[in-house]
Amino acid sequence: MRIAALLILLLAGATPALAESLITSLSNHRVLINSNYTGTSIAVFGAIERDAQTVARATGYDAAVTIRGPQQFLVVREKDRLGPFWLNQDQQKFPTAPAYLAVLTSRPIAEITSEQLRRRQKIGLSAIVHAPDFTNDRGGADEPFREALLRLKSREGLYRENERGVTFLTPSIFNASIPLPATAPPGTYDVEVVLLADTVILARTLTHFELVKTGFEQQVGDVAHDWSLLYGLGAALLALFFGWTANAVFRRD
Repeated sequence: MRIAALLILLLAGATPALAESLITSLSNHRVLINSNYTGTSIAVFGAIERDAQTVARATGYDAAVTIRGPQQFLVVREKDRLGPFWLNQDQQKFPTAPAYLAVLTSRPIAEITSEQLRRRQKIGLSAIVHAPDFTNDRGGADEPFREALLRLKSREGLYRENERGVTFLTPSIFNASIPLPATAPPGTYDVEVVLLADTVILARTLTHFELVKTGFEQQVGDVAHDWSLLYGLGAALLALFFGWTANAVFRRD
């Protein structure tokens, strides 16, 4: 009997604890860009499911949504004035920086996460930009360039953070709106949703959507990419033609 009881206790201890699961969906997985495109937004929906044996949490849930756009190679340069001239001094390269980066949370990030968790899990703009793998670490010399990149991208509306961007419609259902400005580049965007409670991550999901050019803009882009030499010559000839036309029309005899 003692052996049987011991086996039951061991099996109970080996059984994984039941917890919450997270289900997320996007309102659109493909956004088309045409000549009239002035920006749009995509809705993120999330639902929290609990097993029948999981006890509801008294403190409630929090959610953080992180959107990363296509990667691009960026160089941030430090300029210094020498008399009437501005000269490039030091620089920092960002080989895989996201062209678009947004973080939406249900409450201020400092209230729903600890500092260690933010750094380790890269939650929030500051945690992502200052992560060791965001660019080469140069013993602190890279920090001003990280801050400059964050400032410049934020000014362009391509790096943004909204600490009230996630709304809980019920204790277990939430949504958020991803703003996509007209300057957001085409490509694949990753959407990561993290569910938290008491500054602990309970679940996370990852989904994607595409920003795609269509119509005449897509055709021009394809020609410029596939026939770059002919596209360059055609653009030069077109510029010369319009220049000659303007000179002929407005020429004073």
